[in-house]
Order: sequence, then structure tokens, then C-alpha cells
Amino acid sequence: MVIFRFLLKRKIIVGLFVSFILIFGLYSFMKLDKELFPKITFDQAMVLIETDDMPATDVEKMVSEPIEKALDDIEGVDNYESSSTIGNSVFSIMMKQDKGEEVTKEIESTITGMQDQLHGVSDITVMQVSTENPYEFNINVSGESIQEMSDFSSNILKPRLESLPEVREVALAGLEEKEIIVKLNSEKLTEFGIQQEDVIHTIQQNNVNESIGEFENDKDSTIRWNTTLETADDIKEIQLQTSEGLKPITDVVDVREETSEQAQLAWKNGNPDFILVQIGRSNGATQIDMTEAVRSEVEAIKQEDLQGNLKIEEIAAQADYVSNAIDGVSGNIIIGGLIAIIVLMLFLRNTRATLIVTLSIPSSILLTILTMGVMDISLNLASLIGLGLGIGMMVDASIVVLESIYKKKEQGYPNVKAVIDGTKEVATAVISSMLTTIVVFLPIAILDDDIGKVVFTLAIVVAITLISSMLISFTLIPVMSENFLKLKIRKQKKISRAKKTGLIEKYGHILRWLTKKKRRRFSVISLFIIVFVSSFFLLTKIPMSVMPDIFDRYSELIVDLDSGVTPQERAEIAEAVDTKIKKVEDVETNIVIDNIDSLVTIINMTPEEEKTVEQHEINENILRGLRELEEDYPILSISTTTEEGGSLPVQLEVAGDDFDTLQTLGNDLAGQLRKIDGISFTKSEADELDEEMAIVLKHKQLEKDDLSTEAIYQQMHGLFAKVPIGDVLKNQKTTPIFLENDVTIGESDELLAHEIMTPHGKEELSKYIALEKVSAPTQIDRKDGTRYIRVLADIEGRDLGAINRDIQQLIKNFKTDEGYSVAVSGDLQQQQDMATDLIIIFGISLFLVFVVMAIQFNSLKHPLIILSIIPLTITGVLVGLFVTQKELNIMSGIGVIMLVGIVLNNGILLIDRIKQQRNNGVNVDDAMVDAGKDRIRPIFMTTLTTVGGMLPLAFATGASSGYQSPLAVVIISGLLFSTFITLLLIPAIYLTFEDIGNGLKRLFNPKKKVDIVENKDMHA
Repeated sequence: MVIFRFLLKRKIIVGLFVSFILIFGLYSFMKLDKELFPKITFDQAMVLIETDDMPATDVEKMVSEPIEKALDDIEGVDNYESSSTIGNSVFSIMMKQDKGEEVTKEIESTITGMQDQLHGVSDITVMQVSTENPYEFNINVSGESIQEMSDFSSNILKPRLESLPEVREVALAGLEEKEIIVKLNSEKLTEFGIQQEDVIHTIQQNNVNESIGEFENDKDSTIRWNTTLETADDIKEIQLQTSEGLKPITDVVDVREETSEQAQLAWKNGNPDFILVQIGRSNGATQIDMTEAVRSEVEAIKQEDLQGNLKIEEIAAQADYVSNAIDGVSGNIIIGGLIAIIVLMLFLRNTRATLIVTLSIPSSILLTILTMGVMDISLNLASLIGLGLGIGMMVDASIVVLESIYKKKEQGYPNVKAVIDGTKEVATAVISSMLTTIVVFLPIAILDDDIGKVVFTLAIVVAITLISSMLISFTLIPVMSENFLKLKIRKQKKISRAKKTGLIEKYGHILRWLTKKKRRRFSVISLFIIVFVSSFFLLTKIPMSVMPDIFDRYSELIVDLDSGVTPQERAEIAEAVDTKIKKVEDVETNIVIDNIDSLVTIINMTPEEEKTVEQHEINENILRGLRELEEDYPILSISTTTEEGGSLPVQLEVAGDDFDTLQTLGNDLAGQLRKIDGISFTKSEADELDEEMAIVLKHKQLEKDDLSTEAIYQQMHGLFAKVPIGDVLKNQKTTPIFLENDVTIGESDELLAHEIMTPHGKEELSKYIALEKVSAPTQIDRKDGTRYIRVLADIEGRDLGAINRDIQQLIKNFKTDEGYSVAVSGDLQQQQDMATDLIIIFGISLFLVFVVMAIQFNSLKHPLIILSIIPLTITGVLVGLFVTQKELNIMSGIGVIMLVGIVLNNGILLIDRIKQQRNNGVNVDDAMVDAGKDRIRPIFMTTLTTVGGMLPLAFATGASSGYQSPLAVVIISGLLFSTFITLLLIPAIYLTFEDIGNGLKRLFNPKKKVDIVENKDMHA
């Protein structure tokens, strides 16, 4: 222990070290990024491909399948899924671990290079999935006409906010956007002998701004032609060449400016008269920095009275969730520290000892913060939870070291010797305990999915916290304990009476009772085994899920729509959504944003202090109400933004090649799902068919009349759709121009009778096409090149875990055709994958802590004895979850893994002391009793301080409480039960191992039998 002697002689080193931690720790805390999630880029890519308005079957054949073949040849692609819909193909691609950025670039290069070979593709977007959110602060503008709100938002608010260095972009939804419609007059076109293409060409030729050359002798002078159109009136002044000469274009068309039907609209509580302002932060700015800057700028706008009678109100800011989480952890630190102080005062009854450990708390926290700053770890949801968990454990090492020094001083050791011997006695146990707690997190790295990467951040912070607390316990605690720690002189009679009647002596009597007879320890072991087995009956009574809610009293939903839904239909759906949401209790406001192919719904609930319904119940009620709309409106699915591409919680996949067979199997499976208790709603995606009139071309007639398929397409397309033909530009604002036909086609006979222009004059369309009524799927999903459909179901009255067991039995008994299969997906698949991963991690963690302890004790027996308490710790976990009705999810599963490291600490303390006593020549019975009496106080102290530090997390409300609470409940209940196990079961198992060892010695070496018995009797 040379290092401790050196530090005791050079106390100024420790003083400077602590001062350094305090100063730079506080500085790092001020500079750390504060955000909701850590910046993580996942090994997953999304590919969005926009096509012509082709049916889903054509998109699958002409776009999705060729891209799938290309993906099969890209090294690093693990698996992929594609979804072909009318006009779109979407790919979700999973890549091999740590290959995300590299493979995403190769995917982008490959697919964009194929664009010319893919029929009808207009745009390709490839992006790597990350935790970055494009917009993190939403506000709204309301109170006046849509024109006034649009002008203010576009011309004042947006430029002012985007000028802030913390703001990257401001997006506006609900603006009044204009478009210019040029509507053809068919009779006038025929009268003047011109065609649609002539009108388009004339307008485009009169809307030119380009360089046409330069002077030979003056190369710096450019000749520019500029006839840019600025308004609808400019179009009206265009002259059109006709068979009767130049005529004003208004003789054959009607030109008007109107509000665009494709504008991104928004509704607040069903009212469309407001503007939604979405704000994204720039690189290098934190969410809090951006939010503070925006709030300050909005306040400045109000002070300047630029908004007039308009109202500017906040909707949701992610920075507030970050601030609440930071405030919550800060409160937990204070409460945890106070509880630790109370525990120390109760056990040590020494103000100076309490003060020493109290000083170790801020020192350990700030050293952790300082290390996080060096490692560029931000204050986010994961790191804050890790820090909150570490608070309960960070005083453990300091308590163990201080208690050992305190006991030496009680025994009359001189100050220096008490510090050195006391620290030396527990140093190995403290280091081993810290290592066993840390190594259990190493296997979490195998969770290479999204959840695993977030949890790994949590694990790193916990490890930093524990290492920091150990450094403080070996520096600050010994140095301050030498002279500052003083013992009160008590009367010998009181001390003797306390020893005889105190908890320590009573525990010693229990251990002595265990040592007397073998059947007593066998009875204790049997009792715990019975309790362990019985506790598994509670498993069916514990609610289960995959992940808890991210936000506090806030939710986001996505309503995916069928292709081709009109603006009027979207407005009707938004109104229906608002009606359903208003019926849900505890919902304050809802905002529906029109994204053309989907509706995004932002929901704010009543504050925590005013709630009457829990958030998960509100979410369930909202989803249940909105899913009732699927029968009456063109809605594909409804999901939350926290669900990974899923919708309803129960999702089964039926895979195979033939769509009709998939449809039959899907309907059969949905019918059997309805019979399961707790299933409230089912549907098969194969039933989502679109009735279409397919065009059948008469190729022979087309060849005979020298007419191309493209000419037919162009003329037919103009009958049903507005054709974009350019833009007008005024004051840097662009207004699109669309060409519209005045022909109204009400039914198929009118279409077939419509006349088109051909090289031989006008002919009816029926001469070149026929119409055939067909049913086609609106969406075709594929996984690794194989078609599949989803059968979806909602649940009510039972948790997902309970229903999962019935579904597994259903799948086992469900009969499919050859080449077809049924498997779970969505939340069920995540739950099963989570359980599998956690079991693997749990097993690896046990092996790693076994290795650490085997090295420490130089024995295989002692680690096995300590590990024997791990399975029984699960009993405490199940009881805790059952009593509190907290969910068994990924976070509570991580809590179980953490317990592997935490609960072993007490066992290590006890076994390490027994080994020391045995090495000093004490017999096994006396060593057991002495070690138990020596270690019961630090075991109780560390347990109670850890539990006390976790209590604020277990009862936390607000942001991140859904993540903290289940994890903390698991650790508290498991740790309390494991402490009871440690004090009774480990001694029983240790003595049983000794009995087995002695029996084996007598069996294989009979000559020593008498010696063993006699030796034991002598010590007795």
C-alpha cells in the first residue's frame, strides 16, 4: 500500500485533484450538449423512389424487383424489405454492423445509376437512418385571415428565425399557396386548328431567361433574352399562332390564379385557420440553445409589434423534455445524496464520517461529467438515465472504504495504520465489485439494433460513474479519514450491552445456528428454491411491452392514406380524426398536418399534475378511435412515430409467391385471430384491393394509323390531370403554371367516345384502346425478394406478452400450403428478439463476472457460490414488477442485467472476508460467523444507499419516467431480495460446499478422516 502512504504524506495532491474535478467538472457540465437522444447513425438505410402513377403490381415488377437484384450483389447488405404502392417504391435496408455509412453510399451510387433503366422513375432518395430529427420545435400562427397569416409567416417570421445561427431551417405548413391554371377551350382549339401541345410550347417559349451569346469584340458583355412571366396577366398577353394568324391566347384558354389544392395544409383542433411553423436546428447548436434563441426572437418580434393581432403560440419543444429530464436527474442526485447521508448517520452515528462520504458524492458526479465531456457524450435520455442509476451506486465504494477505516479506528488502530489497513482490507473487494458491475454491460454491444445502440450509451455512463466513484474512494476518503475522522468515546458498559443485543450479534447467532447442523443449511437452500419456482407464477400477471413511451403527455401519430386521395377527402379525414380525438379524455390540443400521402397528428395532453388518465391509456384510446375510421375512409394504416414501420401491436406475416393464395391464407389467419381472448380488431392487408379500369392497347390499329403509344398517353393524361408547364417568378416567389382540359369524363363510355388527334384527323379512343375492370393490390410488400402480406390485430384487456403465448400456439397449429409460411413481426417479433437477446446477454454477463471473480479469488468454488444467488434474484424482480405493475420491457430487462453486477457486490464482500479469515487460520464455522458480523454493516449501508438513490427514479414522473421507472423498480426489488439471500443463502451454500469437500476427502483419503473430525471438534 505504498500509494496510500504517499497520498497521506502528500495530501495537497489529493486536494488539487479534487479542486481540478470541481472546477473543470462544472465547466464541462455547462458545455455538454443537451439533447433528447444521443447522436447515433444506425446501420439502416431508407430508399424512397417516386414513379409515374403506375399500379402497385407494375411498380413491383418494373422498379422493386430490379433494385432487389442489385441489392443482392452489394456486399454489406444484410437484409431488406420493399413496399410497392401506386406511384412509389420504398426500401428499408439493414446492413452489417458498422458498415452503415460505407454501404449506404454504395447503395445510393448503384440505384441512382440505374434510374435510366427503371421505367417511370422520376426521383430517387437514399438516406441513412439516424436519431437526428429534422424539426425539433413547433409553433403556430393564428388569429387573422389565412392571407395575413401567410404573409406574416413567410415575409417576417421565417426570415427572422432563419437568420439565427442556431436555426438551420424553418418549414411552414398551412400557407395559402397560389397556382395559375390555364384551362383549354376544346371548341376554340378545333375552330383555330391548334392542339394542346401548341399552347404549351407557346407559353414556354414566352417564359425564357437565358444567355443567347456575346459580342465578338467584347467578351465581357453577354446578350440575354429575358421574357420571364411574372403574373397571370402576363400569360393573358401572349399571342398564339393559329390557322387564322396571331390571336390572343385568351381566345382559346381561360387563365386564372387560384389557391393550390396541393398546398400542405394543417388543422388545429379541426380548425384550418392557422400556420404551423416547424423549426430545425443547425449543426453545433443544442436543442436548448435553439429553443432559447427562437423564444427570444419571437419575443423580440412581439415587442416590435410586427405580428399585429396575430397570435404566436408554442406547440411542442423537444428541448423542454431534455430540460425536464435534466431537472429530474438533478433532483434525484439531491434526494439520493440526502438518503445516503441519512443512512450513514443511522449506522455510523458520526457527523464527520457522514461529511466525508457526502463530499464524495459531488466529486464523483463531477468527475463523471468531466469524463463525459472528454468522450464527447452529451446529456441525453440515455446518458441521464445512466447517470441517475449511477447515483445510487456511486457512494458504495466510499462507504465500504470508510466503514473499514472506521472499524479499525474503533479497534484502537493509530490513524495512519487504520487508514492503510482498513483500505487494504477492502481494496480487492471494491475493485472486484466495480469490475463485475461494469463487465455485465459489455455484452450489450451485441445488441446491434436501434435499441442496443441507445442502451450502450447508458452502459458507458454507468461504467464511467462507477470508475469515478472508485477513484474518489481510494483518494479523497483515505486522506480525509486520517485526521478528520474522529470517534466518540463511549462507555464500555454501553458498548458491551449493544454488542449483546444489537443486530450484528443477532445475525451472528443465526450464522452460528446454520453451522451446527447440515439439515439446517439444506432447509434454507430448499426454502429459497421453492420460493424461486413459485415466483414464476407471477409472470403471467406482469404487463409486457417492447419500449416505453418517449415523450411525456405528448404523442405523434401517422395516418397513412391510400394513393390518389383528393384534397377534399384529406380535409374530411382530418375532420374525422379531430372528432375522434376530442372524445378522448385528457387531450388538450391536436394538430393534423397534411403531407399529401399521409396525415401527421401531434397531440398534447393535460399536464402531469392535472391528469386523470395515464398516458398509455390515452394513446390506446386514441388509436382505438382512429382505427375505427379505416372502414369508412381511404386509410391504409395508423401508427405512432415510435413504432418501427408498424401499425397495430399484433402483426403476423404470411409469406409466399401467389397473391391470391396469400389472400386466402391471410383471411383464414385473421378469422382464427379473432377467437383469441384480448384481440379486439383484426384485418388482412391482402383485402386492401383497388378497383381499376385497365387500358388495353390495340397495337395493330396503332401501327396501321402510325400512332405511338406515347401520343395516346399524352392526350389521355391531359384529360384527367393538371399538366405542369412552368412557373412565373416575381419578387423571388415562384408560382406554378398548370394546363387543364375542359373535358369532363364521367364514365367509361364517355372516355371511349372521346376524340383525339391522329395523323389522319380526329378519331375516337375506342379505335385504339379497350377498358378492362380489374382488382389490384394497393400495396405489395416483399422481404428479401419474397412477397408477404400482414395480418394485423389490436389488443384490449390483455397485455402483449399474454396474447403472444396464444398466438404462438395458433401459428404452431395453422396449416399453410407448401412454399408458404407464417411468422410474427412488429411488436411481437421485437418482443421475442428482445427476450432472446437479453437471455444471451444475461448468459455472457454471468460468464464474464465468473471470470473476474475467479481471478480475484484464485478459485472456482468461491465464484460459483456467489453466482448461486443470481437466479434467485429474479424472484425479487418478479415480485417488484407484480406489486408496482410496471412493464417488463427492454428497460426492465436491462435492469435485470445490471443486477447481475450489483447484487454480487455484497456476496464478494462476504466471501472475501471469509477467505481472509480462513487464510489467517480460523476454522470455517468461526470464519463464517466473524465475516458475517464484520460485513453486515457495510452490506446494509451500500444496499440502502443504492436503493435510496434509485427511489426517486422508481417514482419519477415526467420526461423519461417511462424509461427510468421500470429499470429502477427492477434494481430496487432485486437488490433488496438479493441482500436477504446474501446474508442467509450464501452462508448456507458455502457451508454445503465445505460439507461436500470434506465428504470427498473422506471418500478418497480415508486416512485423514479422523484428523478432519478431530480438528473440527477442537475448533468447536
